[in-house]
Amino acid sequence: MSRLKERYGKEVTPNLVELCGYRNIMQVPRLDKVVLNIGLGEALREAKALEAAERDLTAISGQKPVVTRAKKSIASFRLRTGMPIGLKVTLRGERMYNFFDKLVNAVLPRVREFQGVPRNSFDGQGNYTLGLKEQIAFPEVDYDVIDRVRGLEVSIITTAKTDDEARHLLEALGMPFSRD
Repeated sequence: MSRLKERYGKEVTPNLVELCGYRNIMQVPRLDKVVLNIGLGEALREAKALEAAERDLTAISGQKPVVTRAKKSIASFRLRTGMPIGLKVTLRGERMYNFFDKLVNAVLPRVREFQGVPRNSFDGQGNYTLGLKEQIAFPEVDYDVIDRVRGLEVSIITTAKTDDEARHLLEALGMPFSRD
């Protein structure tokens, strides 16, 4: 069992029951899944970009990413329906907890001029999305091997009903929110 999952059961759940006044521990919000996404606009011009991003995302997540394809054709972008435009990975269970622990304790502190993650990136339904400008913040990505610095989107899906519940959950799990 991962360190974070164990902490969730022993510390976070009782604290959230007390803080939010839940009557049953099954009402306490928990992490459902973490989705990692890389958008690859340059994949239209460079075929190797998809392979390089797949290698990086596999190293970061520990599992093989799925290619996302365009849903619509957009003539001004020279994009046709079905063309590959990104990669995504969905993490659940043990891998999700290990990734979240690594994100909070190893990756975010390595980001240059880090002041905390924004508090307002919730979607209104208890889910949080964080954008990272560089995939090289992850220790698994070798700086000498990458062909180009790419952004990465991390979506944290929770079972929380509101943004406040989700914020309490993520703070209890160690997410470093900014002060403002």
